[in-house]
Amino acid sequence: MSVIDARFKGMLGSFALDTNFIIPANGVTCLFGPSGCGKTTVLRCLAGLVELPGGYLNVGGVIWQDSKQFRPPYKRPVGYVFQEPRLFPHLSVLDNLKYGLRRAGPALSALTLDSIVDLMGISTLLSRSPVALSGGERQRVAIGRAVLSQPRLLLMDEPISALDRDAKNEILPYLETLTQTLAIPIIYVTHDFAEVERLADHLVLFGKNGRALASGALQILLSDISLPIARLPEAAMVLSVTIEGYDPDYGLTSCSVGGARFLVPGDLGPAASIRRLRIRASDVSLAKSEPQDTSVLNILPARIISFEEAGANQVLILLGLDEAGDNACMLSSVTRKSWDMLGLRKGSKVFAQVKGMALADAR
Repeated sequence: MSVIDARFKGMLGSFALDTNFIIPANGVTCLFGPSGCGKTTVLRCLAGLVELPGGYLNVGGVIWQDSKQFRPPYKRPVGYVFQEPRLFPHLSVLDNLKYGLRRAGPALSALTLDSIVDLMGISTLLSRSPVALSGGERQRVAIGRAVLSQPRLLLMDEPISALDRDAKNEILPYLETLTQTLAIPIIYVTHDFAEVERLADHLVLFGKNGRALASGALQILLSDISLPIARLPEAAMVLSVTIEGYDPDYGLTSCSVGGARFLVPGDLGPAASIRRLRIRASDVSLAKSEPQDTSVLNILPARIISFEEAGANQVLILLGLDEAGDNACMLSSVTRKSWDMLGLRKGSKVFAQVKGMALADAR
């Protein structure tokens, strides 16, 4: 499998960066961690904008940097999307996009100008000046320009962090479509875990000290309750489910993953399509016997795979769905009193109760 192997270590002012990770050279990898942990610095190292002695970067089998060589930024086939759209104000939207095409050179891929204009929903903006666009519109144009440069690696540095909530909601569907369409790897920096849940295939988790704490497939890291992300108030599991059908009488979609089935509010799409659902740990309660006469629609047999104390009075639990616990995983957060009262332990068989409204479509 083609991979990106990155190792960077050095001092930048008073900040010490010491990180290394190997990620697949496909899909979306999110770099996630608190502000000031070095995520943007890593992105700049990948782009060649920062050179640290002894650094190493291998992209899909091609060495961009090691102890003997360093490719400068202009020799790295990278597309870079910054927090603020860096469009040319004296050029129209169309001319800004064409600038990206000029950087691509003669070796063009199937991503044509027309296809990117359609993909980013900017066909009505082409004749306008960037200064006349909203923040979300400008960022869509900036993303389109970066993609049109035909990069081998697309770097995105918190591309929607400067937008208000409405603008973020406007641009996220375009980002989702883009990430599903592109055949090139995307490395996406964010400190907003909701973006990770919606976009990421892979995750590199950073601590405060500039080190990568863990890296791997999103669902694997979400199921590791020893990691700091499991301690977040919004800790959740993201499941890729298959749509089975929609009941218009009740406005509910039936979907499944492994042997587990859920009823989710709303029409989530045609049968057999794959969607991503987010289930918060705080929205999953447990019972030792199957509840009767309850308004909760999603009650699933499960087994406790592992648990960790989360603070003095909470217990975080990893559940395997179905009675054997061999299917997809969910997280549950319960009080220590509930844990003791139910006599729970590793291997206990339980019923997980998930309120329908707690299942939020995340892709």
